[in-house]
Amino acid sequence: MTVKTVKVSEKGQIAIPLDIREAMGLKKGDELVLIQQGDKVLMEKGATVSGMLRDEFTGMLKLSEKTAKELWDNEFDEVWNNV
Repeated sequence: MTVKTVKVSEKGQIAIPLDIREAMGLKKGDELVLIQQGDKVLMEKGATVSGMLRDEFTGMLKLSEKTAKELWDNEFDEVWNNV
């Protein structure tokens, strides 16, 4: 783990130190995802995070689908098919 301190500019910008950019393989134009929780910010490369977020939301998605099916896939809901 590498720990660095950076300053936030007047425009809210920060510079990622060269050694961290090199270690992460970051280059101009790469996308980063910022995840804020409380007073902490996690920064990850866009491609890395998309898979992580998909994995974290898989359980939530399955629960949502189950709940939607229970709410909409029943005889009481069929009355709306004729409207």
